[in-house]
Amino acid sequence: MKNAIFGLMTLAAGAALAQGAPIKIGEINSYSAIPQFTQPYRQGWQLAVEQVNAAGGLLGRKVEVIARDDGGKPEEALRHAVELTSKEKVDVLAGGFLSNVGLALTDYAQKNRRLFVASEPLADAVVWEKGNRYTFRLRPSTYMQAAMLVEEAAKLPAKRWATIAPNYEYGQSAVTIFKELLKAKRPDVEFVGEQWPANGKLEAGTTLSAIMQTRPDAIFNVTFAADLARLVREGNQRGVFPKTPVVSMLSGEPEYLEVLKDETPGNWIVTGYPWDQIDTKEHASFAASYYGKFKENPKVGSVVGYATMQAIFAAIRKAGSTDNEKLVTAMRGLKFSTPFGPAEFRALDQQSTMGAFVGKLAVRGGKGTMVQWRYADGKNYMPTDAYVRARRPADAMK
Repeated sequence: MKNAIFGLMTLAAGAALAQGAPIKIGEINSYSAIPQFTQPYRQGWQLAVEQVNAAGGLLGRKVEVIARDDGGKPEEALRHAVELTSKEKVDVLAGGFLSNVGLALTDYAQKNRRLFVASEPLADAVVWEKGNRYTFRLRPSTYMQAAMLVEEAAKLPAKRWATIAPNYEYGQSAVTIFKELLKAKRPDVEFVGEQWPANGKLEAGTTLSAIMQTRPDAIFNVTFAADLARLVREGNQRGVFPKTPVVSMLSGEPEYLEVLKDETPGNWIVTGYPWDQIDTKEHASFAASYYGKFKENPKVGSVVGYATMQAIFAAIRKAGSTDNEKLVTAMRGLKFSTPFGPAEFRALDQQSTMGAFVGKLAVRGGKGTMVQWRYADGKNYMPTDAYVRARRPADAMK
C-alpha cells in the first residue's frame, strides 16, 4: 500500500512539473581553468537542483541549469552570456570565478538588464564601482574577508608589513582594503614592500627574495591555487615560513589544503572552511547529502554552488515569477539559507551576508587543516552605508 501511495505521489509530482516549460538558469564558470574549485562548485549546484526538483520544482516547473565553461577568459564568458540569453532563453544568469570574468558579466547584466548572481568573484567593484541594479554577489567580498583578517592581524606585534598579491582587480583590491583597515586599527604599522606577480605565473624564488629584502615583520598574502603552492613550497625551503608571520586570504580552504598536504605552513592566519569540524544542523544536513551523492567531502566550491542555487530558488519563490524586474525586487533584502546558516542580500549594494571561517593553519595526520577557528558572520564585516554610497553609482541603488 505504501509503495502504491508513493508511486501515485511521484506521478503527481511528475505531472505537475510537466505542466510548464522548465525554469532555466544559465551558469558560466571557469570549469577547465580552475577545476579544483569549480568541480566541487558544479557538484554543489547539481545537488541543490536535484533536491528542488525532487520536491516538486519551482512554481510547478522543473529547474534546469545550462552550464558553460569560460576557460577563465572574460571574452568567453560574454560569448556564453549572449548565447544563453538569446538562444537558450535562460531566466537567470549565475556564476563567475575570477574577478575580471565577474566584472565582465556584471557589465553585461547592466547593459542587457538581466539578473546576474555572481557566485564567487570577490572584487569589491562587482557591487560597488561597477555595481548595478541587476547584479548580486553571494560570497563575502574582498572587503569583508580583509576586515575579518585585519581583526586578527592587528593583534600581532608586527609593525613592518609586506604584501604579495596577483596583479589584477581582486589582488589590488585586497591589498588596498587590508592596508586601509589595518592602518585604521594600528596607526603604527607601515607597509615596506609589495610584489605583484601575474596571476598563475608567480616566480616564488624571485618574489620571496624581493619581499624579504624589505625586512618585514609579517606578510599579507593574496595568492591562491598553483601560485599559493609555489609560494609555500619555496618559503618552507628557505625557512621564511613559519618564522615570518603570514596573514592569508582563502588559504584555509580545502581546495588548497589538499594540495599543500604536509607542507601546510603552521600558524598562518587565514580565511577558509574547516568542514570536518562544523557541527551545526544546516551544515550537517548539507555535508551528509553531498557525501551521499558524490562520495566525497564538501569544499568551499561545493558550498558556494549549493548556496547560489538556494538564493535563486528563494528569489523565484518570493517573486512568484521569473520576470527579471520582479526577481531583482525580490532579491533586495532577500533572506535565504546556506550550509553556513541564514544569509540575506543587503538592499543597499546587493551583497550577501554569508560569512567565512577565520583561524590558523596546522598539520594534523599529514594533512593541512584549520585550528582555533571561528565563524565570522558577514553582516558584521560590511562597511557603513556612507562608505558604500561613496563608491556605488547612484542609479544602481534605485
